[in-house]
Amino acid sequence: MVPFSGRAVSRPPVAPASPSQNRQGPGLPDRLHPMEPQGEKLAEADGVRVTPQLLKSRSGEFALESILLLKLQGLGLVDLGCLGECLGLEWLDLSGNALTQLGPLACLRQLAVLNVADNRLTGLEPLGACESLQSLNAAGNLLATPGQLQCLAGLRGLEYLRLRDPLARLSNPLCTSPSYWAAVRELLPGLKVIDGERVSGRGSEFYQLCRDLDSSLRPGSSPGPRATEAQPWVEPGYWESRPTRSSSILEEACRQFQHALQECHDLDRQANDSLAQAERALSPAGATSSFVF
Repeated sequence: MVPFSGRAVSRPPVAPASPSQNRQGPGLPDRLHPMEPQGEKLAEADGVRVTPQLLKSRSGEFALESILLLKLQGLGLVDLGCLGECLGLEWLDLSGNALTQLGPLACLRQLAVLNVADNRLTGLEPLGACESLQSLNAAGNLLATPGQLQCLAGLRGLEYLRLRDPLARLSNPLCTSPSYWAAVRELLPGLKVIDGERVSGRGSEFYQLCRDLDSSLRPGSSPGPRATEAQPWVEPGYWESRPTRSSSILEEACRQFQHALQECHDLDRQANDSLAQAERALSPAGATSSFVF
């Protein structure tokens, strides 16, 4: 039995808990907590990277291979991430994002309809592998030359292409050239509709007529000689009323008749004056003439 000495037993001071210990619980070292990559965490928080969770929540499917239709417009996406794993995808809307490349889409062999309007794309090369692609909307991007569409030349099923959307005010730099239509048609002869206007098949003649009319009305668009200025069909004053020849003769006859009538009045007055003078000269002074005129 050890006698109690009565002295106070001093304990070693306890160090204050670190912020990480307060947050994670006492007694659990920091090294036991897994560290999340800051870049991935930030990307997921901002919603700018496509993740399996995002794809499943937007489609309602549990397996990425089962997704057939997907709408990812207006999410501010900059990275398509695992989108290439949706091997059964047939309809995809990526409009209104901040995409600069479409790399993962090269795996989507079943993709038939794609909307990448209003992004920051400078090329469409990955789409050359989308062998089932039929409709593509790429308006509102940074495509500068028709040569950047060369990658689409091997897509035999591509029939609908939009590079400019006037209603949504979306376009591409290459659309500023008046000849871009002809260049696109030559590069992709299988297209039936460009920018919503039919270029082949039923109804294409009407659109071609409208384009020819617009081209003819555009100043300086015709390489031929300039059209002469419009000239009046008739001489100046042609439509002014002019007196006819018969009316001129009638007016001259009336004038001469009025002149002759005035001369008759003058002669009548002179004759009356002469008769009055003769009467006064022949009658005796103070006698009243018995003649009544």
